[in-house]
Amino acid sequence: MELFPAIDILDNKVVRLRKGNYEAVTVYHNNPLEQARRFASEGATWVHIVDLEGARSGAPVHLNTIASIVQSTGLKVEVGGGVRTLESIELLAQAGASRIVLGTGLVKHPDLVAEALERYGSLICAGVDALAGEAAVEGWQVGSGHNAEKLIRGLKKRGLTHLVYTDISRDGMQTGIDAEAYRRIAGFAGFAVTASGGISTLGDIHALAALGSDIVEAIIVGRAIYEQSFTVAQALKVLESYEL
Repeated sequence: MELFPAIDILDNKVVRLRKGNYEAVTVYHNNPLEQARRFASEGATWVHIVDLEGARSGAPVHLNTIASIVQSTGLKVEVGGGVRTLESIELLAQAGASRIVLGTGLVKHPDLVAEALERYGSLICAGVDALAGEAAVEGWQVGSGHNAEKLIRGLKKRGLTHLVYTDISRDGMQTGIDAEAYRRIAGFAGFAVTASGGISTLGDIHALAALGSDIVEAIIVGRAIYEQSFTVAQALKVLESYEL
């Protein structure tokens, strides 16, 4: 099981939003590359990057920053935000992304998913961000009209084998997680998922790790690390204890 510290980028700063609200922004670092270096120094091997401006505008904005993180830190990068065309996917692949998350594109551009999988294979990851059972799109700004569970049940048939699932109501709130919800989500998908949203304590890390890597393949953590509820090193130590 992997730990993905999160770097959400807005105005070239590392920020966190509350429930995806662009008006509820907390700035944690003025330099995303330096933040990534810090995560690498603490033992992280992956980082989850969200291009928040890209999510709103519909095309990635921070390509140079992503490329710098890949080249300067050696971290594997999972990235999402504004990935709605093959051109955007190609630009992110050229920047060195190891995994590219399709959220809005997954719902609104089904042909894009098929073409992306054919061309980029395992680089492509589904991103389902759910609020009250509905998948949200366009940087979580609007509902899609699509039932999140139904969408997830169809992913494997479409050829997808990676999924980032975010509970928007918990994201950035440090309210804790519903670990068993991820067991259900993995059951819907038919493969292990990446858990995101609401992780606030090492107890949450323990609860997800206890589900096993056949249920949860990775855990994305943001605000809890930035507000020093626990460190990257501490979270990694918990995950390692379940692999013994």
